[in-house]
Amino acid sequence: MSPLKDQLIARISSDGPISLADYMSECLLHPDLGYYTSQTPFGAQGDFTTAPEISQMFGELIGLSLAQCWLDQGAPAPFTLTELGPGRGTLMADLLRATRGVPGFHAGLRLYLVEASPALQQQQAQALAGYDVTWVDSVDALPHQPLFLVANEFFDALPIRQFVRDSDGWREKRVGLVAKTLSFGLGPEAPQPALEHRLQDTKADDLVELSPATAPITAALAQRIASHGGGALIIDYGDWRSLGDTLQALKAHAPIDPLQTPGEADLTAHVDFEVLCSVAAGAGCAYSKLTPQGVFLERLGITDRARALAAGLEGAALESLIAAHRRLTHPTEMGNLFKVLGLTPANIAPPPGLNA
Repeated sequence: MSPLKDQLIARISSDGPISLADYMSECLLHPDLGYYTSQTPFGAQGDFTTAPEISQMFGELIGLSLAQCWLDQGAPAPFTLTELGPGRGTLMADLLRATRGVPGFHAGLRLYLVEASPALQQQQAQALAGYDVTWVDSVDALPHQPLFLVANEFFDALPIRQFVRDSDGWREKRVGLVAKTLSFGLGPEAPQPALEHRLQDTKADDLVELSPATAPITAALAQRIASHGGGALIIDYGDWRSLGDTLQALKAHAPIDPLQTPGEADLTAHVDFEVLCSVAAGAGCAYSKLTPQGVFLERLGITDRARALAAGLEGAALESLIAAHRRLTHPTEMGNLFKVLGLTPANIAPPPGLNA
């Protein structure tokens, strides 16, 4: 049994069932036993592989899209360059390398990483050696100046609450105990004002998910972009509106029961992009059409970049490059599962690769 599981069982035994959001927060962010503080999440030796770890092409094209967005807005300086949840720093390192040739971009940027994990901060510092990096633990701590931001697989890791539709209302799915074993159950029916509108498009026994942290984080970054200029690229798996149970746990690149090993597996859920767009619009931002990752990368020229990198390669190196291109773009791989959303000030075109 994992040490965190013992603590959770003791807590629930004493205080009663907890929300799924509380469970996820403990599993992911417990200061000593949480997944992001005690495990090695990324890469072949970890539990999952993100797009930047698959190929340098991903971060390079993200960087060039944001740099062109910066140029299109008059190359403001100074400006904040930010990544939410930067992992090992791979994406940002590739982004910065690809944008070295953009006149004024590096001179004008002030690099901020939104990262709460001290262990990941150390890895990011190594990946970004030579750059002046400031770490903050929330978007609210970013400067009030033009903001150019990327969030890749950030919102999917935010804790969620789940609600099951009853005849006239909602019952929250909670984590409790059955025979001293962690188990899912349902709380009593209770009003849920945030889900009032979902009574129109759901039926009995349908499940919907809410991410309590998504709206305030989106509002904070959108307010900065609307007020000071900038642009955001948000890349994640999910769709326009939540429907159905999307919670998943990954350990050693394989799915497991989310209640099996608390603190030792990654927990994620699909992103409800409708919420991001609604909040961003309310803050005064324009948002792009939701675009499949494969389409976005092809528009930015990933195939041409792959051909350039392939020149002179052969054998296993060439096969690895071809496989990486396919994994990032093919509809049956990450190409359709992951979506890209762009945010810009009102009446400003989205970053390249996206349509308004």
